[in-house]
Amino acid sequence: MKGILIGLIALAVLGAGGSFGFNLYAKYRATTEVEAAFEQIRKQGGKASYGKIEFDVMSRTLRVDDIAVTPGNESQAQIKIAGIKGTGVRLLDQSSFSADNIDVTGFEVALNQVGPAKLNASYKIPQLTLRDYAGPLHAGNVPTGGSVSDIYRYVLGQYARVTASSVTAPALTMSFDASGSAAGSGEVAYSGLAIQNLKHGKFDAMKADRAVFTIDVPQPGKQDKLTGDLSNIIVNEFDATAIAAVLDPDKTGDDGYYRVYRQISAGPYVLKSTQGMRMDIDGITFEDVAAQPSKFRPAEIVALMPTDRSVLPTSAQSRDMMEKLAGFYDGLRIGKIQVGKTSISMPQGTARINAVRYRGGEFAIEGVDTPTPQGQFKMERFALKSFSAANLMRWAAGFSNHGQAPSPDQVLGLFRVLEGAEIKGVVAPDKNTKRLITIDTMTLEWGQLIGSIPSKAHLIAKFVTPTDPSDPKQLPLVLSGIDKLAIDLDLGAAWTESSNSFNLTPATLDIGGIASAQLRITLSNVPRELFSADPAQFMGRAAQVEAVALEFSVRDNGFVDSAVTQNARGRNVSRDEARRTFVDSVRAYRADVAAANPEAGTAVDAIASFVETPGQTLVIKVTPRTKVPLMQLMQLFNADPEGTLAQFKIEASTGL
Repeated sequence: MKGILIGLIALAVLGAGGSFGFNLYAKYRATTEVEAAFEQIRKQGGKASYGKIEFDVMSRTLRVDDIAVTPGNESQAQIKIAGIKGTGVRLLDQSSFSADNIDVTGFEVALNQVGPAKLNASYKIPQLTLRDYAGPLHAGNVPTGGSVSDIYRYVLGQYARVTASSVTAPALTMSFDASGSAAGSGEVAYSGLAIQNLKHGKFDAMKADRAVFTIDVPQPGKQDKLTGDLSNIIVNEFDATAIAAVLDPDKTGDDGYYRVYRQISAGPYVLKSTQGMRMDIDGITFEDVAAQPSKFRPAEIVALMPTDRSVLPTSAQSRDMMEKLAGFYDGLRIGKIQVGKTSISMPQGTARINAVRYRGGEFAIEGVDTPTPQGQFKMERFALKSFSAANLMRWAAGFSNHGQAPSPDQVLGLFRVLEGAEIKGVVAPDKNTKRLITIDTMTLEWGQLIGSIPSKAHLIAKFVTPTDPSDPKQLPLVLSGIDKLAIDLDLGAAWTESSNSFNLTPATLDIGGIASAQLRITLSNVPRELFSADPAQFMGRAAQVEAVALEFSVRDNGFVDSAVTQNARGRNVSRDEARRTFVDSVRAYRADVAAANPEAGTAVDAIASFVETPGQTLVIKVTPRTKVPLMQLMQLFNADPEGTLAQFKIEASTGL
């Protein structure tokens, strides 16, 4: 019995000694691996140190405290970590390991004097937890340049080598100081950060409960501070490898698009300014955000930031900056943007917008309700068709010549930026009368550009405007009791290259309660070169244009009676007498006109009948008898109106 007891005691001693020895060996191995990782950083010219290392073999828990890393020879970044604790740590092979959990405390990254703006920035994460982690045993080569893009590319490269089922951080704070440039300084604090299914630089979803920021905005005169509060930030399907491709200098010839985000949503959002502005947004959504490495080059845009805001850029520098910004926007593709209900409070009042949308090249603002000095302005919808921010930048670059008026071609360049615009449901006070102007719809579309000039256009407008007693031209309408004009306009024009013809059809104008009219014009021998912003070229080619046909019709909906009534009041005669006077004044020209062209006399008769009998439709068709240049006809008409009539075949008729 005694021997057995002694044997058990000896076994326990040997076991304890063996366990202690294995723990020491395991700690030695862990220390060796940690030291090897840090030595790799030192060999690349960086600085790396750590404090106490602990490893428990039973739970396979590794802990490293007081980590400090400065990558590269002349690095502008410093990394500090109070402690890293890995539980369930295992070597997968000679170059990678896994852990059930990794807890990081006191993680800080500092960037000092980076880039032309001399940016100082810091990131602080008090607590970071990764579950089901797998990643490399040693970090990759640290960049020696120290630029912002190099640092981000390095971080993204490391990020793409790890996997984790979840990553959580209760808080993250980012502060920056670029007060020497236009970027200003500020701080952003996130809370409730969580990432799901991180794998090789991609994750399924990320959320942040809240982001609060403050930004000091440098500007001439009074300093401004912006504060913001953004809640419920959700990112679905993020791909860091796409950003790495954009930052990769070897990808500058890659014209492919890489999707960075499938969807980003956030809201509500509150933004305040110390100058009295407050903006509230229900929510913001972005979908299918992609970047093109050959054009989306953030480092080039950062390099454009002026270091001295007191020095104005030259015209050439402004153009270069705008062109590079245009290329930058060319390289960014967003499938959809939607901004929810928005209110903007200013000392003058509160403006409200129901939605801002962008999709398929259409940019739209809906449900506008805002105060103006004349009264409240409301608009149901405003839209720009085929909108391109890049093309807008390029167009604006043409106006960067300080003190020089833009050329006609530069102004007309706006037609290359858009393909149309639409306004609906406008209610606004008239500046002079203070009464309401209402726009039911107003749509303008154009296309078939020749240079910067459209050869096809279509305008539709339906609106009601009050008559203005202070305008002498509108006074007869006011005196006739017409207090508003309801206008319905439809105007279409197109050039056909195969036949060199130009058609204005249909062109209709309906002024409610007064009259409606329709105009149809056909021109031939219209050369392509006519569509030019050069006045000399335009006039030279316009001399070749020939008139083919003109048809004009007008429907009396009260205009004739209104004119008769006004004439009767002015002359203090009866309405019948005033009407006879009108008819007689028209027929007085018949003899002279008919002498030049008997068909023209028929037209005079039709006009007299139109005045004599209210509510009729007058139709006049004019066709040149031979091919004659339009400008020549216009010159003849100015010199000899009656003689020119002989050049035309004229048809006229009236009817109810």
